[in-house]
Amino acid sequence: MVSTLDEQRAHGGAGTHDVTNQAPPLTPYDASDDTALLEGLRREGAGWAEEDLRRLGLQAGSAQAQEWADLANRHEPELRTHDRYGNRVDEVEFHPSWHHLMRTAIGEGLAASPWADDRPGAHVVRSAGGLVWGHTEAGHGCPTSMTYAAVPALRRQPELAKLYEPLLTSREYDPVLREPTEKRGLLAGMGMTEKQGGSDVRTNTTAATPTAEPGVYTLRGHKWFTSAPMCDVFLVLAQAPGGLSCFLVPRVLPDGTRNTFRIQRLKDKLGNRSNASSEPEFDGTVAWLVGPEGQGVKTIIEMVNCTRLDCVMMSAALMRKSLVEAAHHARHRSAFGARLVDQPLMRNVLADLALESEAATTLTLRLAGAADRAIRGDEGEAAFRRIATAVGKYWVTKRGPAFTAEALECLGGNGYVEDSGMPRHYREAPLLSIWEGSGNVNALDVLRALSREPGTAEALFGELALARGADARLDAAVTRLRTGLSAASPTTARRLVEQMALALQGSLLVRHAPPAVADAFCATRLGGDWGHAFGTLPESAGLDAIVERALPGGEG
Repeated sequence: MVSTLDEQRAHGGAGTHDVTNQAPPLTPYDASDDTALLEGLRREGAGWAEEDLRRLGLQAGSAQAQEWADLANRHEPELRTHDRYGNRVDEVEFHPSWHHLMRTAIGEGLAASPWADDRPGAHVVRSAGGLVWGHTEAGHGCPTSMTYAAVPALRRQPELAKLYEPLLTSREYDPVLREPTEKRGLLAGMGMTEKQGGSDVRTNTTAATPTAEPGVYTLRGHKWFTSAPMCDVFLVLAQAPGGLSCFLVPRVLPDGTRNTFRIQRLKDKLGNRSNASSEPEFDGTVAWLVGPEGQGVKTIIEMVNCTRLDCVMMSAALMRKSLVEAAHHARHRSAFGARLVDQPLMRNVLADLALESEAATTLTLRLAGAADRAIRGDEGEAAFRRIATAVGKYWVTKRGPAFTAEALECLGGNGYVEDSGMPRHYREAPLLSIWEGSGNVNALDVLRALSREPGTAEALFGELALARGADARLDAAVTRLRTGLSAASPTTARRLVEQMALALQGSLLVRHAPPAVADAFCATRLGGDWGHAFGTLPESAGLDAIVERALPGGEG
C-alpha cells in the first residue's frame, strides 16, 4: 500500500514536515579553532600548552560536553536542608552533568593548579583553557574561579596555606563533603556580601568572636550572596574586635563534625542556573583568622584581582561562543537568493561582532600574561595588572549583553527558542558585569588606583606607548585620555574607563592583529566612524578579511 506521503512525492508534492534551509547541528566542533586565541597564547609565553588546549577545544565542542552544559542548566541544583531523619545537613544536590563538567575543569587545571606550576605562562594557560572550556557553560566556572582566587589570599596565613594549598591546587575533583584533609582535592568559595551593603563590605554586621584558642573565632551573621555553597572551605569577611577581618570557614571541622553553615535558601537567578547561589547563616560557626585583624579587605584584594580577570575571561568566552553559533547559522541558512553569510549587511554584523570578540580575547590574554608575570615578581606588570584588570572588567563585561543579543538576532526566531542555547548565553551575559564589583564599583576603583597608586597610570600609558605612531586615531585617543585624566571625577568615571579600555584594546590590536582588524577597530571604536549598534562598520572596512579570520574552519 502506498502511503499518503509517497503519493504526495510521486505527484511532486512535499511533506509538511520536511526540513529544509535549516543549519545542521554545530557539534562536533573545535572550540580552540580561534586564531586570535592561539596567537595570544604563544605571545604571552604559553605556547608550550597549545597541544593540550587544542585537545580541550575538541572536548568542549563535542556533542557530549554540550549536552552536559544543557542538562546542568535544565536540571537545576536543589537544596536539601535536612536528611530523612530530621538532621540538619545543608547540602545541595546537582545533576550528574554538573559533576562531569566540574571533573573536566578541575582535571584540566582550570581551578587552582597554576599556583603549583613553576612554568612561566601557567596562569595564561589557565585563562586560555577557560576561554575554550567556556564554550560549554558558565555556571561551573564560579567554584573553579573562587578556588583559583583563594590561594593568594590564604597565603597571608602560612600555616593555613601549608595545610590547604596542596589540596586546593589538586587536579582531583572530590565532591563528597567530609573533613578537608581527608579529601583528594578541595574547592573554595567566598562569603563577602551582606544584605545591607553588597559591595560596601565595610558595613558588614557578621560578628567574629575570639575563642581561647589563638587564631580561632566563632562567627554569627547572615551572608546575602554566597555562591557554590557545596565548596569545602570559604573565605569570609566578618567584624572582629580589631575591625573587618578575613576568616577561613570549613564546612566540616577537623574532628569530622559539620560546622554550622545553615543554607537558608538558593537564589532564583536570571541566569547562571546550573550554579547554586545561597544565603548561609552563621551561628557559632568556627573560623580561622586569615591575615591580621582589621585587614580583611587588604587580605582579599588579591582574590578580587583573580576573580575579576575571570569575569573578563568568561565574557570573552561567551562572546566567542555566541559568535561561533551565529556564524554557523549564517553559513547554512539562505534568504533572498544567497547564504546569510554572503549577504552584505549580515557580513557587516558578523565582522563587527568579530572585532569585538577579538578585542576581548586579546585583552584577556594580555591581562593573564600580566598576572602571570606579576605573580613571579615583575613590579611593572603588577602595576599594569592592577589598573588594566579593573578597566577590562568594567568594559568587556559591559559589552557582553549587547553582543549576545546581536548574535542571538543573527539566528532570528531560531535563536529565541531555548533549544538553540542562545537564550542561556543572553541570560548569562549581565552576570559578569555585576559579580566581583558592578560597573560603578570598578570604574571608581580605577580612579582610586590612579590617585593612590601613581605607578598604575605610568604602567598603562607605558603599554599604550608601545603602539605610538602606528595609527593616528589611536594616538589621538591616547592624547584625549591624558587630557581626561586631569579632569577625572566620580561623575565621569565610566566615560574615562571606557576610553582607557578602548585605547588599550586598540593598542593591542594595532600591534598584534592583521591590518584589516586593527584598522576597522580604530576607525570605529576610536575614530567615531560607527553607528550605535553592531553591523554599522563603514563601507571601507575589510569585511571579508575580518570574517574569514574569525570564523572557525577558515570558511567565510
